[in-house]
Amino acid sequence: MATVAAPGTSAVDTGAGRRPRGWRGLPVVRQLRQSVGLQRGMLVAGLVLTGIFLLTALLAPLLAPYEYNQLRDPSGPFGAQQPPSAEHWLGTTVGGYDVLSRVIWGSRTALFVIVAAVLMSIVLGVLLGLVSGYFGGWLDRVLVVVADAIYAFPSLLLAIVVGIVLNGGESSLLGGIMAAAISITVVFVPQYLRVVRAETVRIKAEAYVESARVIGAGHWRIMSRHVFRNATRTLPLILTLNASEAILTLAGLGFLGFGIEPTAAAEWGYDLQKSLSDVTSGIWWTSVFPGLAIVLVVLGLTLVGESLNDLADPRLRTRRRGGAAPADVAETSVVPAAAAVPTLLDPAREPGL
Repeated sequence: MATVAAPGTSAVDTGAGRRPRGWRGLPVVRQLRQSVGLQRGMLVAGLVLTGIFLLTALLAPLLAPYEYNQLRDPSGPFGAQQPPSAEHWLGTTVGGYDVLSRVIWGSRTALFVIVAAVLMSIVLGVLLGLVSGYFGGWLDRVLVVVADAIYAFPSLLLAIVVGIVLNGGESSLLGGIMAAAISITVVFVPQYLRVVRAETVRIKAEAYVESARVIGAGHWRIMSRHVFRNATRTLPLILTLNASEAILTLAGLGFLGFGIEPTAAAEWGYDLQKSLSDVTSGIWWTSVFPGLAIVLVVLGLTLVGESLNDLADPRLRTRRRGGAAPADVAETSVVPAAAAVPTLLDPAREPGL
C-alpha cells in the first residue's frame, strides 16, 4: 500500500521520506551521511584538507614563527638559502625569508583572494544571469555574446591583462589582493552567468511563476522570491571548484611576476618563481613546500566539489551505493493502471465490479 501522510503532515515527515533536522540537516553534513565507501573517503579527505587550510589561514599570526617579510631576529639575520634546522624548520628562501612562515602567511593571502573573487563573481554573475534569462530579448543576446567572448579567451592570459591594468605598480596588501581578486572575477563571472541564465530560462516557464504573474506580482518580486532561490541551487558546487581554480590562477599570476609583492604579503606562486634557480643547485626546500601547499589546497577543494557534485546526482549516488535504494525515497507501491482508473472515476464502485 502507498504511504499516505496524515492530515496536517507532509510527506517528508512520514516513513522513510523523513529528512533529518537540526545539525544533521546541514548541507555538507547531509551529504556526508549519504555518502558511502570510496565516495565518503574522498569527501572526508577533501573536508580535512580544506579545514586545515582554513584553520591555518585564520590562525596564521599564532602559527607562524615569524612575519612573512621578516629577515632577522634578535640573534641576527636569518641568512639566505639556509637548510631546515631547529631555528627554521623548513629552511629559508633565496631572499632570506623563513619558508615555514611564508607558507603559513600565504594561506591567508590565498583565502582573502578566494573570498573576494568568489563573492564578487557570484554577485555579478547571478545578477546578470537573472536579468538575462528572465527578460531575454536583445539584452540577453548582448550579455550571452560578451560572456562567451570572455569565456573563450584564455583565462590566465585574461587575468594577466586585467591585473596589469588594475595593479599599476600597487604593492600594498589591499591593492595587490583586490587586483588579483578582480582579475579572477572577470574570469569567473561568465560561468555563473551561463549557469544562472539557463536555470532562469527553465524556471520562468513553470506554473508557479505564471501564477505569480496572473495575481499581479511584479518582476522584481518574481525574480527575488520565486526564481532566485531555485536558480542558484547548484552554485555551492561551482563555488568549491572555482575556489580551487582561483588558487591556481593566483599562483600563476605570482609565478609570472604579476602577483603580490613579497613585502606586501606572502604568496605561494611568487615564492615558487624565486626558487627556480635553487632547484638546479640542489636546494629543494624553497620550492617543495610552497608547491606542496598549492597541491594540497587545490586537491582538498576539488575533492569536496566533485564529491558534492556526485551526491547531488541521484543516479551517481545510487550507483555508489551498489544498487541499494536511496534512503530518502519513501516506500510506494505500484498500482496497475487498469485497476486504478475505474476506482478513480467512480469512488463508490466496488472492487471487481
